[in-house]
Amino acid sequence: MSPTFRAFKVRNFRLYASGAIISNVGTWMQRVAQDWLVLELTHSGTALGIVTGLQFLPALLLGPYAGLVADRFPKRQVLTLTQVAMGTFALILGGLTIAGVVQPWHVYLLALLFGVGTAFDAPTRQAFVVEMVGRDELSNAVGLNSASFNAARLLGPALAGLLINWIGTGPVIAINGFTYAAVIISLRLMRVGELHTPKPAGREKGMIRDGMRYLWRRPDLMMVLVAVFFAGTFGLNFQLTSALMATQVFDKGAGEYGILGSVLAIGSLSGALLAARRVRIRARLVIGAAVAFGVLEIVSALMPTYLTFALVLPLVGLTSLTLLTSANATMQLSIEPTMRGRVMALYMTVLMGGTPIGSPLIGWVGQAFGARWSLIVGGGLTVIGTVASVLYFSRRRGLAIRPRLLPRPHLEVLPQTELLGEKAVVDAAPDTEKEIGPQVA
Repeated sequence: MSPTFRAFKVRNFRLYASGAIISNVGTWMQRVAQDWLVLELTHSGTALGIVTGLQFLPALLLGPYAGLVADRFPKRQVLTLTQVAMGTFALILGGLTIAGVVQPWHVYLLALLFGVGTAFDAPTRQAFVVEMVGRDELSNAVGLNSASFNAARLLGPALAGLLINWIGTGPVIAINGFTYAAVIISLRLMRVGELHTPKPAGREKGMIRDGMRYLWRRPDLMMVLVAVFFAGTFGLNFQLTSALMATQVFDKGAGEYGILGSVLAIGSLSGALLAARRVRIRARLVIGAAVAFGVLEIVSALMPTYLTFALVLPLVGLTSLTLLTSANATMQLSIEPTMRGRVMALYMTVLMGGTPIGSPLIGWVGQAFGARWSLIVGGGLTVIGTVASVLYFSRRRGLAIRPRLLPRPHLEVLPQTELLGEKAVVDAAPDTEKEIGPQVA
């Protein structure tokens, strides 16, 4: 089997991936249809940002508790419940739209409820990957999961754009409600005895605080988290920014908007497949990808035509997925199994929880100053936040991070003491080694 697809040799993961690709196509179809529905109802970029923010708000408020649930209860059972809940919400929104009675507040409320399901689903799903494949294939499985998500991202938006024109937004949203059945069936068919399930965490006081303290004592992971926060809060608002660019700048319709999502997914899928081939993940990859993503987002904002904008989007997708897959693998490979649910919940809270702040802000920027500025501000804040994270946490960790152009462009990460001479290295080596921790971080 090709090294890119080696995790597929695990039966449980094959089952999960087959159900996930169907559900992911439906999810991307609903994202496009929901955004288009909001624009039809309100004609407002700010309203679109509010809906996106409400959908991610529960991740900010409930993320730590969701992680505790993932550590204390069987993840397969938790995922089944979240899939049922999210499918139900999609069917309700689709039904209201088909009936012609949908109002903006319906979309707001159901987006919030959908976000509650996602808040509990995301950390559980992230932590469940290692239970299916084990540590040796984790990096590959994370990359393949992202590839599945972005293959669906390639198909879903384009399919949604066509179906919206043919049958309307309501049926497209309702179709997504039925696709959750594929994940539920795959979870039911798994062989429980083949899962690498750790002993569930017992119920104790202060378990959420323990997860937070664990992370704070790991500057290497905090550096990754801050970079992910700025990218997730201000940069990864494609469903908002692409809609604004398509409608306000290039005067395009639903079909062309859906195509932008598919074009973006070409780069994202490429990034995910490249990530699946990596055996070793380094922090410099996370940081370099975050900076490159922010810069390319700014470049995309400056493109003069719909075609040139679309041509830059694959590079934006490639760097964004490289950032997310390397950050995800870094976190999971660097934490204790009993902490995995809580730490991954905090990771997902940081990734998605900033959206209620960033998405309305970026939507307002686009409404007030023009759609191009929504990308410029998002990309600029991503670069500034990432650089600030590196400067602060590398000092706490005792590292020096320097750019190198040869033999290829990369970031060189060294203990600061190595720059001060051999004596300093000898004196400081034991403490430095203890502080640096695993190489994957």
